[in-house]
Amino acid sequence: MADADHITDEGSDFWRSSWPGWRGRTREWTLITGLLQEAQAGRGAVLLVEGRSGIGKSRMLHITTTAAARAGLGVAQGTADELTQLIPLAPLTTALGNTSRVLPPAAHINLCGQADQRLLLVEQLQGQLEHRVAQKPMLLALDDLHWADPITLLALRSMTRDLASYPLVWMLTRTTGNADCPRLNRLYDLLEHDGAIRLTLGALDPQAVTDVITDVLGAKPEPDVLALAGIVDGNPFLLVDLLEKFKSEGVFQIAEGHARMAASPPRTHAVMQERLEGLSARTRYLLQCAGILGRSFSVKDLTEMLGEPTNTLLPMLEEAMSAGVIEPAGDELAFRHDLLWQAVVKTIPDSVRRAMHHDAGKMLLKRGGSAVPAAAHLIHSAGRGDTPALLGLDRAAREVLRSSPQTAVDLALRALELSDSADPDWFGRAATAVDALTVIGRLSEAADLARSALGRAPPLHAPRLRCALAHILLLSGRPADAISETENLLTETDLPDDLRGIAEWTMFWALTCLNDFRKGRRRAEAVLADRERHADAAVVGALLLLAQFAMVDGRIADSFTHLCEALRITDRGAVEAIQRPYTRLILSLYYRAMREFDAADIAIQAAEEEINDLGLTVLAAQPALFRSVLHLGTGRLDDAAAEAQAGSMTAEELGTHGFIRVGLSILAVIALRQGDIDAAVRHIERFQSIQAAPEMLYGSVWEKWVMAAVAEAQGDPGRAVDILDAIYTDEEKRRWALLTTPLTAAWMTRLALAAANRPYARAILDTAEYLARNNPDYPVFSVTFAHARGLFHQDPGALATAADQPEPWARALVAEDLGVLLAATSGPDATAKAVDSLDEALDGYERIGALWDVARVRARLRALGVRRRHWGQSQRPAFGWDSLTDTERAVASLIIRGMTNRQIAQRMFLSPHTVSTHLRRMFGKLNIASRTELARIVAEMCPELIKGG
Repeated sequence: MADADHITDEGSDFWRSSWPGWRGRTREWTLITGLLQEAQAGRGAVLLVEGRSGIGKSRMLHITTTAAARAGLGVAQGTADELTQLIPLAPLTTALGNTSRVLPPAAHINLCGQADQRLLLVEQLQGQLEHRVAQKPMLLALDDLHWADPITLLALRSMTRDLASYPLVWMLTRTTGNADCPRLNRLYDLLEHDGAIRLTLGALDPQAVTDVITDVLGAKPEPDVLALAGIVDGNPFLLVDLLEKFKSEGVFQIAEGHARMAASPPRTHAVMQERLEGLSARTRYLLQCAGILGRSFSVKDLTEMLGEPTNTLLPMLEEAMSAGVIEPAGDELAFRHDLLWQAVVKTIPDSVRRAMHHDAGKMLLKRGGSAVPAAAHLIHSAGRGDTPALLGLDRAAREVLRSSPQTAVDLALRALELSDSADPDWFGRAATAVDALTVIGRLSEAADLARSALGRAPPLHAPRLRCALAHILLLSGRPADAISETENLLTETDLPDDLRGIAEWTMFWALTCLNDFRKGRRRAEAVLADRERHADAAVVGALLLLAQFAMVDGRIADSFTHLCEALRITDRGAVEAIQRPYTRLILSLYYRAMREFDAADIAIQAAEEEINDLGLTVLAAQPALFRSVLHLGTGRLDDAAAEAQAGSMTAEELGTHGFIRVGLSILAVIALRQGDIDAAVRHIERFQSIQAAPEMLYGSVWEKWVMAAVAEAQGDPGRAVDILDAIYTDEEKRRWALLTTPLTAAWMTRLALAAANRPYARAILDTAEYLARNNPDYPVFSVTFAHARGLFHQDPGALATAADQPEPWARALVAEDLGVLLAATSGPDATAKAVDSLDEALDGYERIGALWDVARVRARLRALGVRRRHWGQSQRPAFGWDSLTDTERAVASLIIRGMTNRQIAQRMFLSPHTVSTHLRRMFGKLNIASRTELARIVAEMCPELIKGG
């Protein structure tokens, strides 16, 4: 067969669609060369290749990498296989030139907030790849992803999206037709939905078969030779293998440029086995041992497994290479094709194969170092009660717990299956499995296993596991059960101080989730009254609960005092990791409620740094969601949408689905503001199908507000009031709602009046007055109270007093309400004043893109005989350079200066996810797909940005 190098001997050959050694793939190759040309021009792409084993996927990948390198693209190539699928990120780290590694073993029973380093590892790799592709266009090719580990699939989902603006072509191949792989199926489906190109390689067509046979035999095939293709179902690897074998055995007769059968083909149904049977017995044995080590293997491992020095193996290795069974692969040797590897392994009886895997695992364990390579063998071979093998699986599970918790789950559960009931190590295995199940969000399984383990727990470890169970119940949205568990735990007199502190913190947070502040307040005040007897974790929990209670009670200054004290304690680092970002997230929420937007942003940034540094993946989506709410308050709707989308995508990737619900509720608010009620309804329908996240501090109130707002927009204020009934009728809920959401006092007052429910409107007004009277140092409350009072009493003077609103949307709303009131007032200049006020509202709504409100105000103006054009000067078009927001232009200016997404994120205090979201929105508005095209547009439309660089 001709080598792939033939395709790039000359520059023009790069685009050839067919040549000896590569037949029947004209359409596929045309597509691939087009993608490589696009990369040279600055555009990236994702290519998904799939098909049966031997159909040509690896050949296609090899030819593509060769062609890309000859064309001047950077090339990175990695391969997954069965025996490296336990090593986190193995294919990617190999492709990028790193040594595959795992983190140090995780501490045993981490209780809560396990350090989950998945995001950190992915971000490190993404930073390296981004740096390389920023220097030159690249092809990154990964083969055999059906063997990929879970974190590799997570990384591919994240990295293909975040690096979509770069000239990076991803080529991802997998074999189909064997065992189903749901995670990989989902990844391929998601990538295809995002725009990836999917190629399914099928059998060679008749013309391709003729070309292949002509290439191999040097003659055109007669019908009897062509019939051989049916034996292998058009599989190119098997076809070539069959032809070469029969050619060497004299099966073909070549005459006058034609090939025909000279003899009956020998056992054509078992070509692979015949190739192996032609080898010496010692070489076959060597290959069987090599096959146990994997598709690729080191000579060192092979010599150790065989117990022979390298020089004695040389004749056998040379025979295997001459027969085309194995070939050099960098520093190792590899089977020439996956089918050959499978054929060798299948010659080993199942019982013998398990024993050989067991021997290989023991060999690797004795060597020391990581237990993960050994575990790849032990998971296939360990038997019940096999103590050394089970201990090896234990070690490997602890090693990968922080970097690939899904793998840790698989290892720990497998070890549990094989453990005898009396095994003293059973509890430790169960504890590791509980930790791993908790990290990946399989909380019900984690709780069930924790309860089972408590029945066998040694007295020393039982309280620690019970504490972990309470935290699992809290994460599961079962705060009442978490309280019950911690109450039982706290009755133990000899409970260690650190566990008592964590249990008390869990109880305080559960009481906060239940809004049970009466019970919680008594406990919290008791802890603070006797601090020396309580751990810092308990003190922080007490302070956070009292801060929340003070906020609900309308004592804002007291709330900030408690939070600042909690922050001082957490900054000393004497608390559980999970507690630290919560304090800052609550601070950001309260600062936003006070309209202190800069302070809120600083708190979110600090919380995000802690989440990333501490490996708190369970909270990774929260900073973007909190920042989205902040942008909504400052009137930056596009930026708010970008953050909500980034937060939702992070939650989806990590399996923290409750936060997807929160992101969708925010997107529904934005859609409503922008006048797209249908989109708002779709977001609501989707978030209602997802279980809520109890850890999200404002989620449920937000959801009720957006559902009520949509009902009002649909012309049904009565239904909107019904949705908010619990808030209208409960004093604490009213205060919390007016403090923490865009559910302003004025909006609720107006809604109740529109539904002819004056008592509800009065209740809102009384709550607004209470907050203003009790918090004179926070002027936002007096302003919002004036707005509600002006509506309730139809008082234009009160509305004029409320004009100094810190939020752009609320400011425009005051102007609109004042205009409506003046329009209904008699007097010589009342109409003129009403028009002026409505014009002010129209301008305010247009500035922030609140198109639903814009349409309503235009209708009010038309009723007064005034028509305003539909495209105000300040309103952005939907497409083109002028459609970009200030944030998007800022991102463009930094791209022009050569910054990577990661550098832009650091400069603008955003996440790389959010920067990539902004870029996708910009590319859609500008109808482009690369940073190169963006640079060109910036040079044409806004050259001052370049000069500024």
